[in-house]
Amino acid sequence: MALGRFTTIPCFLYLCIMALTVEFSKPYRCSLSKKPPDVTKSRKMKTEHLLKVDDHDFTMRPAFGGPAIPVGVDVQVESLDSISEVDMDFTMTLYLRHYWKDDRLSFTSSTNKSMTFDGRLVKKIWVPDVFFVHSKRSFIHDTTTDNIMLRVFPDGHVLYSLRVTVTAACNMDFSRFPLDSQTCSLELESYAYTDEDLMLYWKSGDESLSIDDRISLSQFLIQKFHTTSRLAFYSSTGWYNRLYINFTLRRHIFFFLLQTYFPATLMVMLSWVSFWIDRRAVPARVSLGITTVLTMSTIITGVNASMPRVSYIKAVDIYLWVSFVFVFLSVLEYAAVNYLSTVQDRRERKMRERSLPCTCGISQTRTMTMLDGTYSEADTNSLAGYTEEPIVPEEVQADMHEVSDKPDHMVVHLSVSSESTTTKKKKSLRALNIIQNTHAIDKYSRMIFPGSYIFFNLIYWSVYC
Repeated sequence: MALGRFTTIPCFLYLCIMALTVEFSKPYRCSLSKKPPDVTKSRKMKTEHLLKVDDHDFTMRPAFGGPAIPVGVDVQVESLDSISEVDMDFTMTLYLRHYWKDDRLSFTSSTNKSMTFDGRLVKKIWVPDVFFVHSKRSFIHDTTTDNIMLRVFPDGHVLYSLRVTVTAACNMDFSRFPLDSQTCSLELESYAYTDEDLMLYWKSGDESLSIDDRISLSQFLIQKFHTTSRLAFYSSTGWYNRLYINFTLRRHIFFFLLQTYFPATLMVMLSWVSFWIDRRAVPARVSLGITTVLTMSTIITGVNASMPRVSYIKAVDIYLWVSFVFVFLSVLEYAAVNYLSTVQDRRERKMRERSLPCTCGISQTRTMTMLDGTYSEADTNSLAGYTEEPIVPEEVQADMHEVSDKPDHMVVHLSVSSESTTTKKKKSLRALNIIQNTHAIDKYSRMIFPGSYIFFNLIYWSVYC
């Protein structure tokens, strides 16, 4: 029994020692694994208390009374939505980011991690008052919430980002429209702070501007984006830092070739068809000329309706109005042909009247009596010294025979001169017909009009392309 007692006591002491050893070792292991608390992750700490918003006056800029605070800017262009020639403006959607340091927002953080907030905190702290110069409309996107992000670093550096769509003016020069290139710029500037209080600059130079490669426009080719900066002076307030986003656009010509140049060229060519139509077909030639003139007027009106009312001549105006002149001249050409044809017909009619049967040696009364059919045998015998030889063209004779269809009428063609006189008259008539030949005008127009228009096109496209 005594031996059992002595054996039980050491075992009990051993268990007690082991229990004490485990109990004392727990606090030591916990002290090694436990980290100091991070105030930035404390749920009980409010943002206003952490950033000490209530302890400072954020209506004043950082370092008020000291040197100008530098504010870096970078821009990411998301889309170039539209270019309006009528309103002379453009619409762009972009991400605008500002970088500056405000010691009043510094906080303690053992991990040196930043804190990110939405737009609700922006109203309680100071942010740069950047605005878009020459903007017509602009807004911050608010779907599904305000697209504003504020990121504050422990040392007081701040990143302020927002998504904006802005419509700004662009001074365009349409003297070479539609073969033109336009350069527009979006200008950023502080509204209240001069260069003595706020220094606005591009954060990374030309790399501060980034463009989405998928940006494209239907009528323009985006050639170049670049940044510049300079000082802007206002007489009443002073000098301000101004940043520029410049971009160059070149217009696609293919749309205007299909909608304007090709129809105008076809109308001019259609007006030349009248040169091959008979000059006596008055309705056909007149209706064709009027149709081409009205179509050209419609094309000119349609082009000007989509353009601003500028006081100078555009390249498309030169082409359309020259084409209109060619169409109008084709109408005037037929007016001249028709007039000269009428004059020629009158002269031929007079020549026919002069070529009536000769009554040489016969009194006026006897002549009328013969034509009346009341002639006598003595009167007929008195004409025995004359020969029946026509001295007028066959066409005139046919007309005269058609008129003299009565059986009791007698028409006598008398030759009172020799054959040499008849030859002289025929030569004079032939020369007169050559001078008054209206077909020659159409013949020359078939060559002059197309040649002149081709020459104009060569000069036009060599100058503007």
